[in-house]
Amino acid sequence: MRQVNFVVIFVISLALVLFGLENTETATIHIYGDVQLSAPLCVELILAAGIGAVLAWVFSVWTGLQRKVQAQAADEKVQAQEIEIQELRQDVARYKAEVEQQKLLPSASSNS
Repeated sequence: MRQVNFVVIFVISLALVLFGLENTETATIHIYGDVQLSAPLCVELILAAGIGAVLAWVFSVWTGLQRKVQAQAADEKVQAQEIEIQELRQDVARYKAEVEQQKLLPSASSNS
């Protein structure tokens, strides 16, 4: 898997370098209102790709945290269910013991 990641990163980097060599003209980006940024097109592309990569990483971290929270909640639910099952098993065992004791006792109808 590391080799695949390396190849993907290498191909993207090579494409950015080749694009940068071919696109050195200055381009203007209108950000908001009168705010403008003038820089070579390749620099603007690399900045946009970097910002996109950072946003993708932040999203990945966020979804990872959400999965951990959901898994923790599911684990807590399972633990609570296990405790409830154990308590119910104890109740069943106690009821069985009571029923066995009642079977051993002479019934009131047989004494009459």
